[in-house]
Amino acid sequence: MKRQQHSTSEIKFLAGPQSRWRDFKFIVVTFFQFVRGFRILHFVGPCITFFGSARFKEDHEYYKFTREAAGEMAKLGFTILTGGGPGLMEAANRGAKDVGGRSVGCNIKLPLEQHRNQYLDRWVSIKYFFIRKILLVKYSYAFVVMPGGFGTMDEYFEALTLMQTNIIKDFPVIVFYKDFHQELVQHMAKMVKEGTISKQDRELYLITDSLEDAVALVKEKCIKKFKLREEKKFRPAKWLFEKRFTKQA
Repeated sequence: MKRQQHSTSEIKFLAGPQSRWRDFKFIVVTFFQFVRGFRILHFVGPCITFFGSARFKEDHEYYKFTREAAGEMAKLGFTILTGGGPGLMEAANRGAKDVGGRSVGCNIKLPLEQHRNQYLDRWVSIKYFFIRKILLVKYSYAFVVMPGGFGTMDEYFEALTLMQTNIIKDFPVIVFYKDFHQELVQHMAKMVKEGTISKQDRELYLITDSLEDAVALVKEKCIKKFKLREEKKFRPAKWLFEKRFTKQA
């Protein structure tokens, strides 16, 4: 079947966004969202970010393991950072609190409000997902991926893409539960085969069921590689109304 040819003059283009005022307001809101997030999270220290579903309850295997894993990471001196919501986010924050670690959340404002969990020392509520993702990445030295849905996969692949393109450093990405992610592993192997990612890209992440292996990787690739040391006391700038790491009222 022969495709009908059209000249450029015959194409009727569709009208797009026209409101410069709306764009300006979006820019202003975005700017102040970033400033607010940076101010609240400035003193949280090196973080490990946990990604995972909001739908698992505290009696679920995934919840229990996430709580344990976050506790072990917090014992290394890292602040545990999550999306601040329920489910596996709550489990990670709770795990940090179990061992006396720091627990921080970047909650998201949704039409059906996602309430922050009760195990947070500090938190910030963000209007836009893309700002939230930037904050979850900005303060992190490692990423832990637990079972989850679209949001978890979005955050996981964004972290991988940023490292693949050298936008951020080569931080560990640890994916727990091989069975849950079995088809994902197969698909990523297919991407290597088809040439859409390289074999070296598979070294950006570790898929494991071993908490011991994950802790060892963080020690080697974070603490040792970046020469992280015990935190020194510092004075927040009073003229910027800054505060040390304390619970947020």
